[in-house]
Amino acid sequence: MKLSNKIEAILFFKAEPMSVSAISKILNVSEEDVRSAISEMKNTTDERGIILLEKNGVYMLGTHPDISPVIEKITKEELSRDLTKATMETLSVILYKGSVTRSDIDYVRGVNSSFILRNLQIRGLVDRETNPKDSRSYIYKPSFELLSYLGISSLEELPDRERALSELQSFEETLREEEASQEQKEVQEELTEEENV
Repeated sequence: MKLSNKIEAILFFKAEPMSVSAISKILNVSEEDVRSAISEMKNTTDERGIILLEKNGVYMLGTHPDISPVIEKITKEELSRDLTKATMETLSVILYKGSVTRSDIDYVRGVNSSFILRNLQIRGLVDRETNPKDSRSYIYKPSFELLSYLGISSLEELPDRERALSELQSFEETLREEEASQEQKEVQEELTEEENV
């Protein structure tokens, strides 16, 4: 597969801005190779529905400007709908944790939350900021609009917040223990297979 196609797939999957250095580390290629592939991508996306967006050396996929009226219509329909169960789950994790990365949300939910997070940002319910611990990723926080909508002035006013945080932490610890146990089991099975050979 061509490098430009790999980059396109990564940008699609991540659904957030990425630097050349971050892309080069993921693909284990030089930054110059990434820049060259990105230049190739720019030439091939002009006639497609998806285009490559660039700002200060950071890249992201977006929709072609010619499709804007359709995207605007879809967005309005999404905003007028009630929140889905998956959206409520994501929002609950953000509310009760107060500040969380997408990978942490995905870990708790067990599925990719990129599109849900995008919808929550469009609705103005969630704010996204650069992660102070890792500038290549973002943290998601409840917006003031969300707090206002819920009728609270701070996260401390959420019902049973301490209990919910404790249960969430316990759930995450259980997940990690199960993963570690599964890994140990797989290693043991591999060792047993090698002994039997």
